[in-house]
Amino acid sequence: MSEILRLSAEQLYKDEIDALIKAEKNPVPAGWQMSPKSVLTYIMGGKVGRKVITPKYMGDKRIVEICIATLVTDRALLLIGEPGTAKSWLSEHHTAAINGNSTQVIQGTAGTTEEQIRYSWNYAMLLAKGPSFESLVKSPIYNAMETGTIARVEEISRCASEVQDALISILSEKRISIPELSQEVAAKKGFSIIATANTRDKGVNEMSSALKRRFNIVVLPSPSDIETEIDIVKTRVAQMADNFQLNAEIPDESAVEKVVTVFRELRDGKTLDGKIKVKPTSGVLSTAEAISLLVNSMAIAGSFGNGTVTDEELAAALQGAVVKDEDKDKAVWTEYLENVMRKKGKDYSSLYAECKERNR
Repeated sequence: MSEILRLSAEQLYKDEIDALIKAEKNPVPAGWQMSPKSVLTYIMGGKVGRKVITPKYMGDKRIVEICIATLVTDRALLLIGEPGTAKSWLSEHHTAAINGNSTQVIQGTAGTTEEQIRYSWNYAMLLAKGPSFESLVKSPIYNAMETGTIARVEEISRCASEVQDALISILSEKRISIPELSQEVAAKKGFSIIATANTRDKGVNEMSSALKRRFNIVVLPSPSDIETEIDIVKTRVAQMADNFQLNAEIPDESAVEKVVTVFRELRDGKTLDGKIKVKPTSGVLSTAEAISLLVNSMAIAGSFGNGTVTDEELAAALQGAVVKDEDKDKAVWTEYLENVMRKKGKDYSSLYAECKERNR
């Protein structure tokens, strides 16, 4: 067991990537370590020889094919969707499969600067020797251009407009100008950028039409049906539980189904059968949050219980996940408990009682 808290995708799935590279029979694009078909197998799952490739994304295969095809060309890729729709997950696994390096990342925030997109300077060396390549501090995008690989920009819409605009010339000209050295760095074949944007951040720093035109935009939907969402949650909970050694049993299908049902109903604003309207909460209640909730429930059961996730642990985790705005969400949660969960029958009776107790 690794002592590192979170391994990168290429480290975690090294055996699968190596098996796909070894068995490769199709043409490999410049700068890639495997063919587009092998990348698709890595993402969607399958088999190569006797090696089973675990699925990394449980969704529309065509969406993944469009993403991979975009990266074969000189177009950059922009993944858009609600929080928890696997944008960052897909971005990481695409770069892990294509380049074997998913760590060339810029995390978009209100504090991200243009220097983090292009380059900055080691000021001690700059003062001692003046402008030179030795005193240049390369950004992840700069490194990706030099090596012909893919850089990632997470939450691009969180960056200020002038920072976003620094990408326009890079994506158009495929080169970075360094006026201090009277030099230009041209991108090698294989260079591209995968960016992600959260639809909940729309309007924070709206992307210009000029920048959007330089991306191929792919919208990642929430899981279309409850069965798919349950499968995603079960798979990821099992993977995370193994990594964290939580000393607890994986929640049974009934527990997973309860959490996913509650999340879907509050997220969609109606019960699964469509008969009762439900007020939405201030939070998103995404698939990713359902996964975190169940892992947290396991941590509570393993650390302070008997290792089995019960309705008591689920209720405690649900309270924290649903009631983020005390004034609004508590009233919404109370109404949901009384008008929906209480009427679901004996399967939910224990969870209802625990949730009601927690929501006082």
